[in-house]
Amino acid sequence: MATKVVMAQLSPTMEEGKLVEWKVKEGDRVEAGDLLAEVETDKANMDIEALNGGVVRALLASEGDLVEVGALIGVIAEPDEDISALLATVPARSSAPAASGEPAPEQPAPAPVPAAEPSPASVPVPAVEPVIAAPATIDAAPRTSGRIKVSPVARRMAESAGLDLSAVPGSGPGGRVIKVDVEAAIAAGGTPARAPASASARPSMVPAGAPRLEEQRIELSQMRKAIAKRLVQSIGPVPHFFLTTEIDMGPVLDLRKALNHRLSEGKVGVNDLLIKVAAEALARHPEINASFEGDAIRRHGSVDIGIAVAVPDGLITPVLRDADRKGLLQISAEAADLVERGRNRRLTPEEYQGATFSISNLGMFGIDEFTAIINPPEGAILAVGQTVEKPVVEDGAVVVRRRMRVTMSCDHRVIDGAMGAAFLQTFRAMLENPLELVS
Repeated sequence: MATKVVMAQLSPTMEEGKLVEWKVKEGDRVEAGDLLAEVETDKANMDIEALNGGVVRALLASEGDLVEVGALIGVIAEPDEDISALLATVPARSSAPAASGEPAPEQPAPAPVPAAEPSPASVPVPAVEPVIAAPATIDAAPRTSGRIKVSPVARRMAESAGLDLSAVPGSGPGGRVIKVDVEAAIAAGGTPARAPASASARPSMVPAGAPRLEEQRIELSQMRKAIAKRLVQSIGPVPHFFLTTEIDMGPVLDLRKALNHRLSEGKVGVNDLLIKVAAEALARHPEINASFEGDAIRRHGSVDIGIAVAVPDGLITPVLRDADRKGLLQISAEAADLVERGRNRRLTPEEYQGATFSISNLGMFGIDEFTAIINPPEGAILAVGQTVEKPVVEDGAVVVRRRMRVTMSCDHRVIDGAMGAAFLQTFRAMLENPLELVS
């Protein structure tokens, strides 16, 4: 009996997947469990396996295609089996190329959050000025008076080339000067612009022969689409407020140095210490380890810390489960594994979903302080800045200390100001007195 190969829902939030690579070709014989394809989801690259054995009779999607969940992408059957009924259910694919060289008609700007994502074939391409050589002669009449209509791109090009825009005929709507008009004028040796009186005293800010930036339109990856949806769901409906405190990191950094000096394998990182301290503080303040559920607040029975990890096309948050029940060295080893596989897009959905609290650390990028957006349904997220040496006053004397600023974003439906402040007091006290963390 023929077996359908469909775009499986490989994560709970997945609505479509990008077919990265077929691992088989038509005519191959496969067994149940054999790898058929690699698919890019909203968080990771996942594998589709054969449910039954047989011969790959048809591959109905191409590598690079975006395919809705549940859509038929292949058929496995015996060599003499009739699969025409299955193939008849597949919509005819357009023979038009995915990207045309013709500029698309102008479309109104899309709403920030569409009600439903259109399929790639139906996404309107915003009108762009084609980057092609324009004819030297343009039939549009030159303007002799009035305000000059010119696109921002054309204006910048004209200023860079020293063109007088009043002498450039426009071929755009209403006589507007667009990019191709300026290019044509430059090619024809256009009229130099009238320089202001003080222009000769000002050197050019653009080096001669400097390359121009290329205008690009970059399609959203599945991850970036998911991030866009989640952020809109968070920053609008969730009433954020922010609490910032500064911590003396000297004691915990000294402890880290001593630990790493004694370790024969592996090293403890600053983020490992922050995870351990946050987990211990959440165990002491369960009201922070909570989520809003409409008519109730859920205080979670486990402390599961999300670790924000930057990847080339977005962000993923691997989850360290039961972090309050694990020692520092175990946290260090598990976090390193999760982060590595997260960067390689090899996490399973249960490894990046279901955190009860998250930590985002941008200190390694030289960021002093920032605010992070809560990832629903979590009630809070901690934003960590860099540790810097700075002068502080202690007992009336100015001394140099290693200080770090952290900001907690709180969902005000779950956490009140005093609750959040109490958590940060505990968090700060444990970092400034870290010996109890060693286990």
